[in-house]
Amino acid sequence: MPTPTKTLLTTIKVLDGISIGSGKLVAWLIIPMVGGLVYEVVARYAFNAPTEWAYDMTFMLYGSYFMLGAAYALCCKGHIRTDFFYARWSVRRQGTVDVLCYLLFFFPGLIVFLVVTWDFFAVSFARGERAVTSPWMPIIYPLKGALFVAVALLVLQGVSEFLKSVYAALKGEWL
Repeated sequence: MPTPTKTLLTTIKVLDGISIGSGKLVAWLIIPMVGGLVYEVVARYAFNAPTEWAYDMTFMLYGSYFMLGAAYALCCKGHIRTDFFYARWSVRRQGTVDVLCYLLFFFPGLIVFLVVTWDFFAVSFARGERAVTSPWMPIIYPLKGALFVAVALLVLQGVSEFLKSVYAALKGEWL
């Protein structure tokens, strides 16, 4: 079996490294989120002084945490997969199905989502948009920017997974 080219391996390694690095970085968002929640619980129940900002901060941090971790989850095979049939298929068939799914569903949907989230963020940033549902009225565009970054990271990891699938479809083994 021919070995994969150095360019292919380097490309996959770089793209996987971006996803793993961003996933590890994003994982640290759990600390300010838990800190804000603990502060709110202590302020509310020990001092009868609830905050206006804790819910919004937690909502935005958890949303960012969840979205920005999607590429890391894809890299680590953490997304849901229907393995009932897939696990019984040959590596070539798995790779072929994955290639088709990436081309027909993954990339078209995420490219549209990338364009939409950029516009979503750009308009919010230009307007200095704030959450009007809260008396604290936090700025909202960082959360919308995180959505764009999350989709961009997911597209990059999708390229890596697509390349692995093409190799599996052609060579009958996973990288």
